[in-house]
Amino acid sequence: MELLNFLIKEKHLKTPKIIEAFSKVKREDFIPEGFQHLAQYNQPVPIGKGQTISQPQVVAFMLEELMPRPGEKILDIGAGSGWTTALLAQIVSQKKGGKVIALELLPEIAEFGKKNIQKYDFKVVDFLCLNAVEGYEKEAPYDKILVSASIKKIPQKWKEQLKVGGRIVASVESSILVIEKEKEKFKEKEYFGFSFVPFKS
Repeated sequence: MELLNFLIKEKHLKTPKIIEAFSKVKREDFIPEGFQHLAQYNQPVPIGKGQTISQPQVVAFMLEELMPRPGEKILDIGAGSGWTTALLAQIVSQKKGGKVIALELLPEIAEFGKKNIQKYDFKVVDFLCLNAVEGYEKEAPYDKILVSASIKKIPQKWKEQLKVGGRIVASVESSILVIEKEKEKFKEKEYFGFSFVPFKS
């Protein structure tokens, strides 16, 4: 609980549903053996193949900007360990229709993420091993899209697969970009000074 209390005290976590998800989904369940003692530290942790489970403060920031709600369908790109997938699943599963589609390119990491998700009784997660550069048309449109690996430019396909009124929160190089889809245009806001593993395609 130390980490959760820190995130709340420093106002990285503000929304009750997101705070509840951080409380119920244990970060140590998504960290490889031998590194689980680092679960309560506010830092990224390696999960193999050059990938990491993201820094809790950054995940909190991204979820607060994403604004996930019960009953929404969310695409989680670069799902990795499955931690963000589980946090999102905890929130969206509280209302009928909620679903999380998790995409991870690297087979070993995807398998790790799937096993971690199975520690919880979520019925709303599809964890897929595939290239996310085209998004996932089969389940589109999405209320929200979360991207946890650094990309140089947001693919047009992701924007097309987003509902009007929806939003994308993505790591773009060393920034976090928040994109809101309006009827005729996209509204963007950029937050600087972040670091992520690169997006692979």
